[in-house]
Amino acid sequence: MWQRRHYFVKLSGLLLASLFAWYLGYIFAAHVPQESLSTSIAYLQDIGKKPVLKAPLPKRQKCDHWSPCSPGSYAYRVLSGGGKEKLAKICFEDELLISEEKGNVGRGINIAIVNYETGELTSANFFDMWEGDHSEEMVAFIENAPQGSLLFMVTHDDGSARLKSNAKKLVEALGSKEIQNMKFRSSWVFIAAKGFKLPDDIEREKINHSDSKKNRYNGWPAEIQIEGYEVCLDHPSLLFDSPVVHKPPIRQIPQLKLCPVAFQRYPAILQTKN
Repeated sequence: MWQRRHYFVKLSGLLLASLFAWYLGYIFAAHVPQESLSTSIAYLQDIGKKPVLKAPLPKRQKCDHWSPCSPGSYAYRVLSGGGKEKLAKICFEDELLISEEKGNVGRGINIAIVNYETGELTSANFFDMWEGDHSEEMVAFIENAPQGSLLFMVTHDDGSARLKSNAKKLVEALGSKEIQNMKFRSSWVFIAAKGFKLPDDIEREKINHSDSKKNRYNGWPAEIQIEGYEVCLDHPSLLFDSPVVHKPPIRQIPQLKLCPVAFQRYPAILQTKN
């Protein structure tokens, strides 16, 4: 008899304790915000898990280079058009000199002229080589570029149909080896210097001809860019050729380097005229 009473008391106590615990849980859940409760549960679930180390996102570099240029250097990227929809772009020091966003890109040959000493844009324009007669305008535009200029040239759509021989010879004189080979809708990019010499090691020109069997777009080849898009140009003060009464000593032209992997310098010198 005594054992039965003792068992009943223990069972009643257990039931009362369970009821009290349930009541406390109900009160707790009613007063604690749902967000805090969810966060606490999630935190408890994460205990014991191995931490996952995430690599930081790479910092964006000028003109979308993979690696930064060394201090005091110019960064550039020259991209031809692709088909009708993907327009040409010329980026210099992270500024779009010619692009769809700027509203100054067009069919034909797009040219941007930059002051090499200051890095400032001198002028930019495009010359339609499919309609109208703009070849002579392009010749005048290039001839009017000041000494000490960088010239970036890139095609969109077609840059050859109405390009005259004197324009080709002018571009060839700036160092182009492909201007005479340009065909209908060829993709072409070219970097030139006026008043100083770029080193031969830097990739200055690239061309991709239209081929119905290989074209990426219907009737147009794939867009191209200068392969050495990580090439950076040092820009210390420039001394260019100018008429002088007497013959001065040989002057040093600014050096160029591959940035940031090789860091090899390519000195180039230019003698002034008598």
